[in-house]
Amino acid sequence: MTAPAEQSRIDALVAELRKVPPFADQTQDDLQWFVSQSEEQRTAVGEIAANEGAPADTMLVILEGELRARSEKGPADGPVYTARAGDVTGVLPFSRMKIYGVTVRAVLPMRALAFPTKKFPELFQRMPELSQRLVGLLTDRVRTVTRNEQQREKLAALGKLSAGLAHELNNPSAAARRSAAALHDCLNRLRAAGRNSTLRSEDCGLLAQCEDEVRASLKCADYKDEFTRADRQDAIQSWLEARGVTDAWKLAPLLADANLSDEHLEKFAGAAGVALGAELTRFATLLEMERIASELDNSTARISDLIKAIKEYSFMDQAPLQEVDIKSSLETTLTIMHHKLKRGIVVTRDYAPDLPKVMAYGSELNQVWTNLIDNAADAMGSTGKLLVRAARENEYVLVEIVDNGPGIPPEVQSRIFEPFFTTKGVGEGTGLGLDVVHRIVQKMRGLVTVKSVPGDTRFQVRIPIQATM
Repeated sequence: MTAPAEQSRIDALVAELRKVPPFADQTQDDLQWFVSQSEEQRTAVGEIAANEGAPADTMLVILEGELRARSEKGPADGPVYTARAGDVTGVLPFSRMKIYGVTVRAVLPMRALAFPTKKFPELFQRMPELSQRLVGLLTDRVRTVTRNEQQREKLAALGKLSAGLAHELNNPSAAARRSAAALHDCLNRLRAAGRNSTLRSEDCGLLAQCEDEVRASLKCADYKDEFTRADRQDAIQSWLEARGVTDAWKLAPLLADANLSDEHLEKFAGAAGVALGAELTRFATLLEMERIASELDNSTARISDLIKAIKEYSFMDQAPLQEVDIKSSLETTLTIMHHKLKRGIVVTRDYAPDLPKVMAYGSELNQVWTNLIDNAADAMGSTGKLLVRAARENEYVLVEIVDNGPGIPPEVQSRIFEPFFTTKGVGEGTGLGLDVVHRIVQKMRGLVTVKSVPGDTRFQVRIPIQATM
């Protein structure tokens, strides 16, 4: 027989338990049994209620306070789980959790009922309706965790792409700014050369003809090293000083970069006469401006190509479901991923000439290629060979992403498309990249498979040519 004080305590806990939604309409006897099988736990602010890695063997019904849980072995920005008074957490019925993957701390003074998992079979028999509700809570928790992890995966992928694109855009934009600054210097030099020139009007035609001949015979400078370049500059400087050209040390590098030979210099000297220094400066500056213009053209073209690739990658201003050119889709993704591949990964393309277009969600299809190429690059490290192949296979377009990395161990190949399964280290991956690939391809009624041995990991994606979505 229960002592009056103990019975009073149980009755008080039952009254509090009825405030927790899943328990609200349970019978008094069942709630008294639940309380009698539970341990009342109190946790002060900052104290640990459960340690990461400890056996998970209790279900917690929070009566007062608040807890927060996060993995202390994972990344610093890892997800934080919060539970408050009225929540049921810990191990829920049919959960496969064996150990705690998080450390649980109280952020407000917490009081909870800890129900042992070994009593679950009896709970199912005595309180079947409650058991169903708790299973529903488990389903909601899995759905919430999955959604949050998918969001983190998307944000992480977006962060990687943004950082890579920022780096790719920074290089040509910085080159364009340098070129613009160099053009200002060239214009100042041209003005000074025009003011200082003593060329006679009757010699202008002869000098113009000489410039045309020199320009036509010029080749790009190709010095094998900086020492060779420095030697050529010294030789030109000596030649200029011997002919009384002022500031020969400033002019010599320009002439060396323009790759003017001794023959060119002698021909120019014959045409320019006493105006040799100013006219050589003007001519070398014009040649430099031509090179700068080419650099500006290349830099701005690279920026335009990247912006075009971003627009194509996201299928901006286009219908979600449309005809997609697989080759263009793959090339756009390779452009977006260039920052990761350029470090030492050799990309080989093998596109069949008769590739048909497929009806698909273009931006989602690009996510598939991005995840597969990103994983291949991670597997190979800084160097390796990547094959991107596309061909028609009956009523499908087959795309293969092949890397020569170490391969996927045979014992885990059957699990790689499972949510949250990853072979990467802690903080390096969430295990959702291939799950995203699998779900997108399934949504398109396609098929994704993998074949892997050391030196040849081959992801095969088959996309139906005709949409069945």
